[in-house]
Amino acid sequence: MGIASNLASICCFLLLLSLARCKTVKRDVKALNEIKASLGWRVVYAWVGDDPCGDGDLPPWSGVTCSQQGDYRVVTELEVYAVSIVGPFPTAVTNLLDLTRLDLHNNKLTGPIPPQIGRLKHLKILNLRWNKLRDVLPPEIGELKKLTHFDVGNNHLTGTLRDLIRNGDCFPSLRNLYLNNNHLSGGLPDQLANLINLEILYLSYNKMTGPVTPRLVHVPRLTYLYLDHNAFTGRIPDALYKHPFLKELYIEGNLFKPGAKPKGAHKVLEVTDTEFVF
Repeated sequence: MGIASNLASICCFLLLLSLARCKTVKRDVKALNEIKASLGWRVVYAWVGDDPCGDGDLPPWSGVTCSQQGDYRVVTELEVYAVSIVGPFPTAVTNLLDLTRLDLHNNKLTGPIPPQIGRLKHLKILNLRWNKLRDVLPPEIGELKKLTHFDVGNNHLTGTLRDLIRNGDCFPSLRNLYLNNNHLSGGLPDQLANLINLEILYLSYNKMTGPVTPRLVHVPRLTYLYLDHNAFTGRIPDALYKHPFLKELYIEGNLFKPGAKPKGAHKVLEVTDTEFVF
């Protein structure tokens, strides 16, 4: 047991040593320093030195995770949340091409999400919840083939779902889609049926209209569907109540015809800092 523990410690030390000796890709160093220059003191005071992955005795910057690729280090995660960042979305983030997680939730970011976000082809988690972002969601987000969790709830975003998922092959890996508490309009497009891995669709408190498309029945793993407090009309497709995976269906605060009923125990969504679960 002691030998195994010592070997693990040695391996960990050697890994950290190899990371320390590697240089960080200049592209990532430039991007993070541009972001550093645009952020407030709450973040900057913890970002010491010029290399976000650490340099010599200096540790990696707070909220920055790096990985080794060949002879270089790259930034793979950026988590800077709940530190009252004020100002437009930092476009330099879109130059961190190896990001798998971007979490800037609970700040005061303003303006639109730049279309260059579509460059982050390795992104799996994108959390921009609880900011002051405006304008339409760029359809380039749908080009992220690996994105599994997308949360822009509680902003001031506009536009329609149809514009976001207008292509039949967008969001192939998406499991969780949080668009609640915005100013989205329009209806539920048939293209939702193409999101074959979708489990959570959270559209509460928007300005969406029209009937509930029966194509939602063809989303095979749909488990939680939140449509409440919009202006949806018509009837709920009977087949949706018989969906084998659907546990929760919120429909309150709409204009459905009599007979529409919610489904499930109406649990409260819980989002943790490290993982996104119910």
